[in-house]
Amino acid sequence: MITDAEHLIRLSRARASLDGLSTGDAFGENFFCDPDKVEQGIFDQSLPAGPWMYTDDTVMAISIFQVLAMRRVIDQEFLAELFASRYRRDPTRGYGGTARNILNRIWFGEPWREVSRSVFGGIGSMGNGGAMRAALIGAYFSDDFQTVVKNAQLSAEVTHAHTEGQAGAIAIAIAAACVARTVLNPHEIFDTVLRFTPDSETRAGIGQAANLPLTYDVRTAVSVLGNGKRLTSQDTVPFTLWCAARHLGRFEEAMWTTVSGLGDRDTTCAIVGGIICSNPNTVIPTEWLAAREPLKHFLNEWI
Repeated sequence: MITDAEHLIRLSRARASLDGLSTGDAFGENFFCDPDKVEQGIFDQSLPAGPWMYTDDTVMAISIFQVLAMRRVIDQEFLAELFASRYRRDPTRGYGGTARNILNRIWFGEPWREVSRSVFGGIGSMGNGGAMRAALIGAYFSDDFQTVVKNAQLSAEVTHAHTEGQAGAIAIAIAAACVARTVLNPHEIFDTVLRFTPDSETRAGIGQAANLPLTYDVRTAVSVLGNGKRLTSQDTVPFTLWCAARHLGRFEEAMWTTVSGLGDRDTTCAIVGGIICSNPNTVIPTEWLAAREPLKHFLNEWI
């Protein structure tokens, strides 16, 4: 049984992770524009003008935070309800076609289990959406890896019935739990993630990331690991873990490295930000937080 005092400590870690995730999400979203401007902006490391609007990645992560705040575990029914209601409140946040289909059907009363399992010909989604919101879970349950695995899987299953989508969520949550425990050795983090991630293509990709020197050029890493361009767990999670491991505790460097990989850059930056900020000692620059759209727009009293 989690005491009220422990619950508040856990929530503070999850909130720190949410700040990293949302700031990364909003930062990365600015780099979907003219390719020449993107390349020059990354080369110069010039911050985009604010405000930075966040995407569905942050909106869904806020629902994770609220469920943890109110239930202290991942309550799938409540989470599905929040996902659908927040989508209906503001469907313009960049939701993909599969997500829109799933959330609309849940809103109109179809059971989330049936909906989640019905997409992609009945195999379920292997997309990166389960992973992009999972770091908060690792931050909250960081004292118990088995509990992290269970709750990460539950959180992903609501929209991602495929084992790949769930494996990605577990991997990111475990990485965040390690960072929340102040494990800052990249090899130890990769070893722990591999120990708990189910056998999958995602896990195989993480194994490649673990063996890829952190000094390599980002373009080399992308050529081996992917960059989220295909929007799948296996094309996204290995690269984000490599970026996070390369810049543990250094938010700005992590964001510039991650966004330079291009691909699904709002999601990759969100994942990396959520992982490294699971340790509250990771500092997000004040000007970055000021540029990010306020989270209170969606969470109200929970922020």
